Amino acid sequence: MSVPADSRPGLRIARLDLWIDPAFDAAIGQDAALSLQVLPAQGEAVTAAGLAGAHAYHVSAAKDEVPARWQVSADLLAQCPQLLCVSSGGAGYDTVDVAACTRAGVAVVNQAGANAASVAEMTFALLLSLVKRLGESEAALRAGTAVSREALMGHEIEGRVLGLVGIGEIGRKVARIAAGFGLRVIACDPLVSPEQIRERGAEPVSFDALLAQADIVSLHCPLDGVTRGMFDAAAFRRMKRGALFISTARGGIHDEDALLAALESGHLSGAGLDVWKVEPPPPRSGLLQRADVVAAFHTGGVTHEGRRKVAQGSASQIMDMLAGRKPPRLLNPEVWPRFLQRLSQCGVPVQNS
Repeated sequence: MSVPADSRPGLRIARLDLWIDPAFDAAIGQDAALSLQVLPAQGEAVTAAGLAGAHAYHVSAAKDEVPARWQVSADLLAQCPQLLCVSSGGAGYDTVDVAACTRAGVAVVNQAGANAASVAEMTFALLLSLVKRLGESEAALRAGTAVSREALMGHEIEGRVLGLVGIGEIGRKVARIAAGFGLRVIACDPLVSPEQIRERGAEPVSFDALLAQADIVSLHCPLDGVTRGMFDAAAFRRMKRGALFISTARGGIHDEDALLAALESGHLSGAGLDVWKVEPPPPRSGLLQRADVVAAFHTGGVTHEGRRKVAQGSASQIMDMLAGRKPPRLLNPEVWPRFLQRLSQCGVPVQNS
């Protein structure tokens, strides 16, 4: 049900003063029933007061950008009795305790798919840089030590097996691009049926089979209680000898020390990493010292286009929820009836849906 702006009371949206594409503020500003407050991330009293009075909260998805005090925890929710909904500014939602929100009657959305093209492209940027040894070649040219092209010889990816751990919005785009490179794609994803995996361009396999068969393993799953630490020393040992490991997902899914050991032993031949346990990682990290590691600062989804689509999607979903419309990326759909009840208590006429 859509509710006209002039029939709704003033509802307050809060966000921190972290960088966001201007499309977010512009979209919110077009709804006369909504007001936006930008709060200092490094503030204390003023930020606490602003969130305590907010009906909606847009929060960055990057845990190392948002002070722990302002991440959406049970403690923060207890201090924000009017909060109705939370929007995570990315496909991930590391800064939001979804279970705590559900208990509090707070709806949570993410922006899955908004930056999928950007992240899928980064997957291949890391992979191609790794197999073509672009970093090593550039370093040799800049240092004046490049004397033999054969000393910098790389590899082709055509004909190899790409194993996707997760085939959601990003994974399906990766599978489509992979077909153009002549890769055979296999995938495991407990949230997607075998038929859907095939429709998305991959052959469904078990996790163990993926590790055993894939020449390249690429992660496209969320960080949660199931996937945290999934790629430990045992998982890396089960990968094919000489395989490549790529992650544009989240730090914490793979054990960085175990990955380093797998590279040092020669069991794996390289890694492309856009995500880290701590971001940015310490410059002296063992992984950053290796020529067989291509590294990026979690910039896969940080493109002008991707950030704009995330901002637009977040604003749109917040406006949907505060007008009583069920948003497309609701992470806790079981909360919706209670959310509508709470919204109606704020004076917004709604109907159950």
